[in-house]
Amino acid sequence: MRILVVEDDRELNRQLVAALNSAGYVVDHAYDGEEGYFLGDTEAYDAVVLDIGLPKMDGISIVEHWRENSRSMPVLILTARDRWSDKVAGIDAGADDYVTKPFHMEEVLARLRALIRRASGHASSELVCGPVVLDTKTSRVTVDDNQIKLTSLEFALLSYLMHHQGEIISRTDLTEHLYDQDFDRDSNTIEVFIGRLRKKLGVDVIETIRGMGYRLKSPEK
Repeated sequence: MRILVVEDDRELNRQLVAALNSAGYVVDHAYDGEEGYFLGDTEAYDAVVLDIGLPKMDGISIVEHWRENSRSMPVLILTARDRWSDKVAGIDAGADDYVTKPFHMEEVLARLRALIRRASGHASSELVCGPVVLDTKTSRVTVDDNQIKLTSLEFALLSYLMHHQGEIISRTDLTEHLYDQDFDRDSNTIEVFIGRLRKKLGVDVIETIRGMGYRLKSPEK
């Protein structure tokens, strides 16, 4: 999953990026509103963490312009404790949730997990595809109740497919959402990880759609 962090406080920005990286997300970041708006308008993100009080372009305007341009990724806004009006304005502008500063990083991570789940139509922290169960809260994967050990990249790949179960996901989409901007998009890394994931899961849930990409589906009974 790929996240954008837009926060002008450089230390807080660094802390958010580090926490998100540790949680397995790919993270881009910006320190001002203009850069943040541009990234969110041109790149594919699964969610955005957006401060309201930004230089060059404020967070409310950013969300409004994104929504006007049909950018629908979930947005979690950061607001000051005593600015309740910012929370209302942010939600009215099109933000999906808010966290009040100062906050616990675990709260940000939990709210992001929930926003990403809801955006793909999942209410529970457990995503299920046939015998495969992925718990977004604990990062635990089981097949027929047996835990499967995955690398961070294998987990990220399975998580993205589980969030978009039944959809055909192209290799380009997977690359954009799982790797940073410096990743070699012409490599066969995606195919390699798909092969490893299939072998570890041991069940036929990842379908190759020739010329189009991959689809996660429940195996035939």
